[in-house]
Amino acid sequence: MKICITGGTGFIGSALASFWQQQGHDVTVITRRQPEQYGQGDSKPQAREGAAPVAFLTWEQLAQPFSRGIEVDTVVNLAGTTLNQRWTGKAKDSIMQSRLQATDLTAKWVQSLDTKPEVVIQGSAVGIYGTSFTDTFDESSRPEADDFLANVTRRWEAAAEDGFQGIRLVKLRTGVVLGNKGGAYPLMRLPILLGAGGKIGTGRQWVPWIHIQDIVELIDFCVKKLEIEGPINAVSPNPVTNDEFGRIVSRVHSRPYWLPLPAFALKTMLGEMSALLLEGQKVLPQTAMQHGFRFQYPELELAAADLKKRQ
Repeated sequence: MKICITGGTGFIGSALASFWQQQGHDVTVITRRQPEQYGQGDSKPQAREGAAPVAFLTWEQLAQPFSRGIEVDTVVNLAGTTLNQRWTGKAKDSIMQSRLQATDLTAKWVQSLDTKPEVVIQGSAVGIYGTSFTDTFDESSRPEADDFLANVTRRWEAAAEDGFQGIRLVKLRTGVVLGNKGGAYPLMRLPILLGAGGKIGTGRQWVPWIHIQDIVELIDFCVKKLEIEGPINAVSPNPVTNDEFGRIVSRVHSRPYWLPLPAFALKTMLGEMSALLLEGQKVLPQTAMQHGFRFQYPELELAAADLKKRQ
């Protein structure tokens, strides 16, 4: 299989590229510049003997006429500025525009290809559902929220729907991806490792999480399952509240859990970005389960214990 990944040097993208390279697929990462040292993912398997190394193309090269002849079966579009920064006006504009521009550029390239890919896996997020302490969301839920994250993800998905017309499109709505070398988990776990773990805010906000290995295998599953199309929630079937999350991770690491972090303190430190930790949504992977996907780490304790072992 020939695969192109935008955002392929990031946390999820590099783990995904490694996984597919290990299986012997031809993987090309589309990036702003040729990286000096590749990859941030937790899993770094050796490529299958005789497999080609991961190749790289810059966005500038993608705009050249030769790129129309590139053969590709699968495109994964994950490119976008990180959410893990203080949400100033400039940062919010970058978060939005980076996703829309990368999707637009990718879609124009895909539509110019002599032979179109069979599927596009489009990055998105469970933030599209908005936040709630009481509601449960699955892929049939209508995204009606009007906060910043919901607007970003809604416009991101709309850009993909418009740009990739005529191609099977899977919209990967990710939750909190747990891994040791990227994403939010190292920062979430740090106070616990330092012996200062405790609930954040009320502790009642939901954490829709997924292990890095499960999201990689879910993406691979979506590529192979031709009947999967549209939104798919990339989350564990067992979401937990923030308080439960902290208690489980503390237990796995044999650390105390006693020092709550008040909401006002987090808002002072992080500003509007504090919403990532103070608000949440209970999201279920209904589509993945209906199609028979098997999670390797369906329970948080299993996931946290595995990541502890890999540290």
